[in-house]
This record gives sequence, structure tokens and C-alpha cells, in this order.
Amino acid sequence: QVQLVESGGGLVQAGDSLRLTCATSGRSISRIGMGWFRQAPEKEREFVAAISWSGGLQNYADSVIGRFTISRDNAKNTVYLQMNSLKPEDTAVYYCGAGRTYGLGYTDEAYDYWGQGTQVTVSS
Repeated sequence: QVQLVESGGGLVQAGDSLRLTCATSGRSISRIGMGWFRQAPEKEREFVAAISWSGGLQNYADSVIGRFTISRDNAKNTVYLQMNSLKPEDTAVYYCGAGRTYGLGYTDEAYDYWGQGTQVTVSS
């Protein structure tokens, strides 16, 4: 099993930056893809970004391209999400997921384990 703990969320103003951290424990994540999803109030959870096991491949939701960057440090079993130029519509609970395979996953079904989430609130 993989345990995931997200941190780094908070209340910021539009245009600010945040870096989310997903610290993992248990089974090593060095051979599996990882991802970030988010869920806004009264909306379904949606894909934000994914990264392959080596970090060589990344993909992003259209709404965050050019503003968010996903990265990982396999030596530390940690995944990051750098969020720049934040907008009020980025407000959501952000979840980190550990995938079922080494590649990129774009849907909930591609992930076996999830963290508890971290709240990001962007004021206008």
C-alpha cells in the first residue's frame, strides 16, 4: 500500500503562487505514475496533472497549462505541484494520487491510492 499526505495549500490572492507537496510512505512510488486532481464545491473531481514514473513525461489539464508544473523526487518519494498565476477558479481541494501503472493517468480509475487533500482558496 501507499500512504499519501498532501500539504502546502492555503488562502492566496489571484496571481499568487503555491507549491503543493505530496509525501508518500509505504510502498515506493519510484516505478508508478503519479497525479494531481482537484474538486471544487458541488463539482466532480477533475484531472489536473500527471507525471510518469521517471518524471520524463507530464501532462496537464488545458486550464492549467503554462501555469502549473508537476514534478517528483523519487529519492524522497515525493511529488510536487507548483502553481503560479493562480486564479479564483483554481479554488478546490487538491488530491494526490498514486497510479496503477508507470505511465500517465487521466481519470480516477487510473489511481489506486489517494491522499486526504489540501484546500487551495484563491481570492479575487
